[in-house]
Amino acid sequence: MLHYSTYLHPTSKAWVTFVHGAGGSSSIWFKQLREFSKHFNVLLLDLRGHGKSRMQFSNVFKKKYTFDVLAEDIIAVLDKEQIKNSHFVGISLGTILIRQIGEMYPKRVQSMVMAGAIMKLNVRSQILMYFGNICKSIIPYLWLYRLFAYIIMPKKNHKESRLLFVGEAKKLYKKEFLRWYRLTAELNPLLQLFRQVDIKIPTLYLMGDEDYMFLPSIKKLAVDHSSAKLLIVSQSGHVVNVDQPEKFNNSSIEFIRKIEN
Repeated sequence: MLHYSTYLHPTSKAWVTFVHGAGGSSSIWFKQLREFSKHFNVLLLDLRGHGKSRMQFSNVFKKKYTFDVLAEDIIAVLDKEQIKNSHFVGISLGTILIRQIGEMYPKRVQSMVMAGAIMKLNVRSQILMYFGNICKSIIPYLWLYRLFAYIIMPKKNHKESRLLFVGEAKKLYKKEFLRWYRLTAELNPLLQLFRQVDIKIPTLYLMGDEDYMFLPSIKKLAVDHSSAKLLIVSQSGHVVNVDQPEKFNNSSIEFIRKIEN
């Protein structure tokens, strides 16, 4: 089972589950934990092979990773804690996992806060994935990850986010990185399905105005899906919760509280 931590609120019945992206860990939510804990019960988890889940899965699971398998990991934690449903907050690839849970277990998902959401790979990102696929067995994976981080988060004001994710990626084993990287083969058909189908779960997309790789597709999706709301955060790149934590926290908490009320 995934490593996870719970933070219980004295009176609230509502749960918020945080899902980090590839190469990260639950530690990336350090600017959110205190504020969210004032209002909700909080569940932080480390995805398979990441953070403190790294040792648990490094030699146990040899099969190809799939988004179904990774979503089931998260549901297993909710089941263990007897959490019938939860609001979900995700960043980057974590938003794909949350949406996958919404497809598989819609009654378990009360709402989705999707920051730096990935719902379409543009030409530049597809070239990047293709390049990575060619080079992943040739060059050190950390070099590849640093390159990806710099291309996705290129500006000076993205430096903290960039360094945070590279620092977390250093903790990954190479085999683990490669297992996660192979997931990119599933992305295009999966994301096409997500764009076509509105699953009617209240969704807040929190996107940085400088997230040039992923913002354009979210703008279109927010128009096409009646359940979606888009908030563009100024002076922010891909990792909104780190670049603009106050705006992220206030907007997310307000969105969830409105649903609870």
